[in-house]
Amino acid sequence: MQEKDLSKLLKEKPPAETIQPAKTSSRKFGGAFFFTFVLLFITWILLSGKFDLFHLLLGVFSCALVSYISSDLVFDSFNIKAVSFQWPRFVAYIPWLLLQVFKANLHVMALVLHPKMMKRIDPGIIRFKSRLKSDVSITTFANSITLTPGTITVYATEYGDFEVHVIDKTSGEALPGEMELRIAKIFDE
Repeated sequence: MQEKDLSKLLKEKPPAETIQPAKTSSRKFGGAFFFTFVLLFITWILLSGKFDLFHLLLGVFSCALVSYISSDLVFDSFNIKAVSFQWPRFVAYIPWLLLQVFKANLHVMALVLHPKMMKRIDPGIIRFKSRLKSDVSITTFANSITLTPGTITVYATEYGDFEVHVIDKTSGEALPGEMELRIAKIFDE
């Protein structure tokens, strides 16, 4: 009797939500591929500086191969309208980030050159929950924190949990703060 029950269970279809296939990109040559290819090829041309037929064809082949392999990694869900608004905002974010890096450099320099350096440096780990949701925005935030002298992102989760090593309390006071707000504005979060 137990065998019949087991065979009966095996023949029955499980609920639809349990047999969902893994997400795969059926449109490998869509907008994400094209956009990745264009970015890579422009970078290839700028960095190679060679414009003969051999090097251009080598660049086309290399960029097409890398775009085919990684376009879904770079742009998980490609939306040309969203990307067209995000890039200008991201470019506008870079000067602000560079200014923050410059200010943090001055702060770390003042710490290191101060005669009572050992008393002023107070390293620690701060933890906070970010309001950012997408992988790209969390990664951008983590990288921006690490680029800023005096702070290093030790741990960041896909849920927005962050652990950041700071060289002193002043370096960590601004987190998450304005940097998080600016990144949220870039990615409409």
